[in-house]
Amino acid sequence: MKLGFIGCGNMANAMIAGIIGNGICKAEEIIGTAKSEASRVRVNKEFGIYMTEDNKEAAEKADVIVLSVKPQFYDAVIKEIKELITETQIIVTIAPGKTLEYLAGAFEKPVKLVRTMPNTPALVGEGITGVCHNNLVTKEELDYICNILSGFGMAQVLSENLMDVVVSVSGSSPAYVFMLIEAMADGAVADGMPRQQAYQFAAQAVLGSAKMVLETGKHPGELKDMVCSPAGTTIEAVRVLEAKGFRSSVIEAMKACVKKAKGQIGRAHV
Repeated sequence: MKLGFIGCGNMANAMIAGIIGNGICKAEEIIGTAKSEASRVRVNKEFGIYMTEDNKEAAEKADVIVLSVKPQFYDAVIKEIKELITETQIIVTIAPGKTLEYLAGAFEKPVKLVRTMPNTPALVGEGITGVCHNNLVTKEELDYICNILSGFGMAQVLSENLMDVVVSVSGSSPAYVFMLIEAMADGAVADGMPRQQAYQFAAQAVLGSAKMVLETGKHPGELKDMVCSPAGTTIEAVRVLEAKGFRSSVIEAMKACVKKAKGQIGRAHV
């Protein structure tokens, strides 16, 4: 299948890098679009894929079309290409808040639709993508899309009613983690550690902790308890985090994120 990317920003670049790097598609099997000549030249030079400024050309040539533009441009892009889309092509979206119902209405005809929500760790091949689809997509087609998405991390299929939760727990959560790393580093700097060294210690601690959750299969609470010795330094730090509302702050932030994704607080943009 030929793969098309309408829009070649950071997320599309991460996807293309993973797809080519893992041998899922060859460069000559991918077509991308970008409005600026500088972007077209850069992406072509970096990945060797064919680039054009014409979204219609990509829509005509690709079997799978990834709408990798920002959410506010979806209406215009779909209006531009919808007459060219056939019943055999698959449309993949990566924008928050754009439901299958909205997409079906925008195309104004039966179209194979796969809604996804990747996250920025895809830039280093460690993303996770939530996936849902309409009933026109076959199991074989869904497997193919998930294989593409696995080129830059993990892919998990779930029901559409959970896609806004995916935004909060993985789409937006790297920002929360970056804030945690920054705060940990600031604390270390306050006690005398050089800043760059503090970032390395904090980031590696977060990376290793995440791997422990994924690879041991143990409950995060159990892993936390393993670090907390009686009357020790860690339980004292945990006590202060609990007193300051650390856990509830994260939960409330995620609930606000879901409301935003649902359009209950202005427009949704990751």
